[in-house]
Order: sequence, then C-alpha cells, then structure tokens
Amino acid sequence: MADIGKFNTLEVIAITDTGAYLNAGELGEVLLPNRQVPENCKVNDKLTIFLYVDSAERVIATTTTPLGQVGEFVSLKVIQTNKMGAFLDWGLPKDLLVPFNQQHTAMEEGKYYLVRIFLDLTTERLVASSKLDKFIDIWPAEYNKGDKVELIIGNKTDLGFKAIINNQHWGLLYDNEIFQPLRIGKKITGYIKQIRGDERIDLSLTRTGERKVMDFSEKLLAQITDNDGFLPLHDKSAPEMIQRILGVSKKTFKSTAGNLMKKGLITIGKDGLRLVK
Repeated sequence: MADIGKFNTLEVIAITDTGAYLNAGELGEVLLPNRQVPENCKVNDKLTIFLYVDSAERVIATTTTPLGQVGEFVSLKVIQTNKMGAFLDWGLPKDLLVPFNQQHTAMEEGKYYLVRIFLDLTTERLVASSKLDKFIDIWPAEYNKGDKVELIIGNKTDLGFKAIINNQHWGLLYDNEIFQPLRIGKKITGYIKQIRGDERIDLSLTRTGERKVMDFSEKLLAQITDNDGFLPLHDKSAPEMIQRILGVSKKTFKSTAGNLMKKGLITIGKDGLRLVK
C-alpha cells in the first residue's frame, strides 16, 4: 500500500506525454510529471518517489526530497500566513499548512518552528502541527543510563534545551553541559544521563565516565596527528580554549589525555601534547 506524505517504491504502468503513471494501489494511478521522469524510464520499472497532494487536491508523485515527511519532527520556515493558517516551506511546490488549531502559539512569517508532519485523516490533507506534546509518548520511558539516543533540539528553557528523544519522549540538556552551538530542529546524537524520580529525563551530549573517555580518544588522537603530532593544550589551558578547539569540557580533555598517556600513545608536557612515534 502506498502512503501519502512518504517515500514509496512504485511500478510504472504507463508513459505518456505528461509523464509516467505509477501504480499506487488503493490510491489508484498517480502521475510523475514528465520533467521528473528518469531518462530511459519504461513500463514495469520501479521508481522511488514521494507522494503528496498538489494544489488541485490530486495525489501526485515527485522525485524531489522534501525537508520532512509524515511522522517526522522538523524545523520549517513560515513563508506566508492568511485566514487558513500558516504555510511552511518544506521544499515542494505546494507549501505545508499549519491550521490555526494546530499552532501552539500564533506563527509569524519569516520565523522557523519545530513541527510534526502528519496526514489529517478527516480532510486527507498533509498538514503540520507545532502542538508537539500530543505526539510525544505518554508512557514512561525505558532507557538506561548511558544509552545512546537520537535527539531533535526543541525550545530553550531557563535550564537549557528541551530535546525529543528517538521521536518519542522529551528530555532536557542543561546549559552548563552544552559545549557546542544548538538550534531548534537540529538533529544530534546524545546520551541518557539519568531518569529522575518524576520520570523526567536528563540528557548529555557526551558519554559519562570511562565510556566518555574512550569515546573522545580517537578524536583527540586525530587532532594531534593532523597538527603534525603536537597540540598546544595542557593542564593550564583555559577551559574556553579547550572547548573552542576540541568541543569538550576541560575535565573530559584531561581525562582523555591522561588515558592516552597511560597507554603510551602520547606524552604530556608543559607546552602541550605530543604523539609518540
């Protein structure tokens, strides 16, 4: 069965002057416009395409990759607002509508918002919503401390940044543990720091403990190697300099450097780190 708002692999059943017609199962025959039909395409070929509803309310195929698809959280720019709602640029000819009743706060033209794309079963239209909580799992999360997870950065709070974990749960990244620029909608790898008694989840962008040291070792060795075997960072280097050059805290830098020295891979001098040849 073919799905609107997602990528599908469909069979070509006819080729005409207007384009290739594809078998979309219950959706019937859908057109891939002529300008997007691959060269030498023929009947019975299978094409991977994206299905959406065009301005004439017809299901149509495209080889263009949109900025998001049904079921995904993505940050998109508002390019127009009118009496129907806000329209987002998602990379396709027909913009994506966020009806007024799906706006967490009134959207403004020119601004970016984190939204969830979904198919409105009542109208059979592709729309988006910035009311994200209703798409987040209400059941308690089953994560373990140190688990590697995929994050989508959400709104800024007084404590840090909210983040969506594995498209399912909310978590929090604390300001004093963030050592890289973040923006709403950014996709990044993170780790479970802890699940608190109230079942809220604290996150980290780096591993903790020994696994954290091992995780950063390869990057530090590569940095030293790329700098002709010497890196002018040491115990007296300012934390801000270490963060700017390596993207980690001074504590992580010192732990990793000490671990590499014990293994005989580097030496630590007053002027910096040297690769053992």
